[in-house]
Amino acid sequence: MALARMRTLNKAYQMLKESDPDTDVTKNFLYSQLRAGTIPFVQVGNKRLINYDLLIETLSNTQQHNTVEQPKIRRIHG
Repeated sequence: MALARMRTLNKAYQMLKESDPDTDVTKNFLYSQLRAGTIPFVQVGNKRLINYDLLIETLSNTQQHNTVEQPKIRRIHG
């Protein structure tokens, strides 16, 4: 049984950037997902520890959908 790679948000973000230097995922995005409960964590004292492998799996399975309807251009008769 492998030990879970539990990391703080900062260390998990560092690892993410090292494995994918061109990622557009930001630390602020990870923090907002942590607060929203999308990324599970374990509270240890005042630290929130993230299972790094579960984070990568969660990001890999996330499908973003554009739910904002784009405005349509209409012809104005004058």
